[in-house]
Amino acid sequence: MKPQEWYPQAVEDLGRTASSRTDFSFDHSMLVLASKLDDQDFDLRRVIAGIDGVSVHRFRFQSYGMYDPGMLAAIRQQYHAAGWQHVSVSHARDGGPGEAELWLHFEHNTIRNIAVLVAGANQVNFVSVSGSISPIDLMHLGGHFGIPRIQGGVAIAGPHNGVDQYPPQQPGY
Repeated sequence: MKPQEWYPQAVEDLGRTASSRTDFSFDHSMLVLASKLDDQDFDLRRVIAGIDGVSVHRFRFQSYGMYDPGMLAAIRQQYHAAGWQHVSVSHARDGGPGEAELWLHFEHNTIRNIAVLVAGANQVNFVSVSGSISPIDLMHLGGHFGIPRIQGGVAIAGPHNGVDQYPPQQPGY
């Protein structure tokens, strides 16, 4: 099994309970071809050069709270058991439903795979990226290939209060 093809069984279990789902994958050659559609986005082309594949799983549920939060806990446990590092969790600013999580899988000292889970009130999106990539590179992929745009930054542990925002937030946001 190729690295980008592995994801926790709990993701598949969650998808079985969805009212609708969309699953698709791009291998490296498909990503290169798609990146040529926007020949002005040099950051995107640079990032794609190191990516082996991208898989996206989008699950929609009929109404608020229709997915089992225990399945999200099972996803976390399966990543942990497979040796992935849980890097970040963020929750909705207004205290409402929703969270985003980031996991990294290392090969020696290099990030080899990244997985992002974005859960909302009635939807769950799961994105897996395989290849040589950094969390910052993931931001350049946002809005392309079915990967949601990263809004509000990614929480990164920092020396001041334990958490800094990247990218830094502009005044008024």
